[in-house]
Amino acid sequence: MAESAPSLPREKRPEAEETPPQPAGRAVVTRHRLTLRQRLKRDRVMLLLTLPGLLYFVVFHYVPLLGYVVAFQDYQPYLGYMHSAWVGFANFTAAFSEPAFWTATFNTLEIALVQLVFFFPIPVALALLLNSITSDRVRRFVQSVVYLPHFIGWVIIVSIFQQILGGAGLLPDVLDGLGLPRYDMMSDPDAFPWLLTLQVAWKDAGWGTIIILAALLNIDRQQYEAAAIDGAGRARRLWHVTLPGIAPVLILLLILNLGQILSVGFEQILLQRDAVGPDAGEVLDTYVYYHGIKDNDWGVAAAVGLVKAVIGTALVLGANKFAHRLGHEGVYRGADR
Repeated sequence: MAESAPSLPREKRPEAEETPPQPAGRAVVTRHRLTLRQRLKRDRVMLLLTLPGLLYFVVFHYVPLLGYVVAFQDYQPYLGYMHSAWVGFANFTAAFSEPAFWTATFNTLEIALVQLVFFFPIPVALALLLNSITSDRVRRFVQSVVYLPHFIGWVIIVSIFQQILGGAGLLPDVLDGLGLPRYDMMSDPDAFPWLLTLQVAWKDAGWGTIIILAALLNIDRQQYEAAAIDGAGRARRLWHVTLPGIAPVLILLLILNLGQILSVGFEQILLQRDAVGPDAGEVLDTYVYYHGIKDNDWGVAAAVGLVKAVIGTALVLGANKFAHRLGHEGVYRGADR
């Protein structure tokens, strides 16, 4: 019997890398991390769409930050930034030592806190009421009505309130007809923060519902159905489904409002400052206007503006950090999230 030929050696193949066992029915997805150049090429259309907005913020928000150098100079417009004398922190010292600055600061905080406590919930409540309207035609009509005041200028709004609440307005005439003393709310210093809050609520409450209504649309309707099956009424569905669903948006809006707590409406207050007097109507924005524009004290005005910016930034960062501790994203995600 002939001997069989020896078998040829098989070509060695590289051993396959061992992969951990995967649960049955689960597909293994391999993700390749794209380079920066690949991501830019992939998202080039979206980046081009965001370019006008980016240019707007760069030109009108970031480039003007260089003007804060005036806060450390005895700035003279005809000399410019390069030739004005440097005074260090003298402008800050001059502002902090002036009683009018602290009066303006107190008035600003008082107005801001009143608006934060009493105005912030109004768009939320209005959005919940609009969301509960079942008729689309009625809801659109109500939305159009409450949006319109946002597009009216402050000059017109103050004039309307003057005709209603002013000394010769409708309310004093009604009180006089009832045998009660006439009351001019427009010139009452004690009622000034409440008057401003009432005007802001009438003007911007409807406009503030847009973001909240968008957040309400993102809530899964199956959650309401499951809650109703479990026997939850309207109040419990509102508390356990609706409010947790819009909580991230509410926290975001609250943080942004804290960043603007020292800016309470320049034009609105400037139009009514003389009626109540500087002791009640002077805020930081009008203080900067009268010192920077009227008195040509550019350094002190810039110093106060810089203090406002620093405090607003600190409040945003602090509130955002607190939101992270509560388990929310806030304005931006933390590095460890």
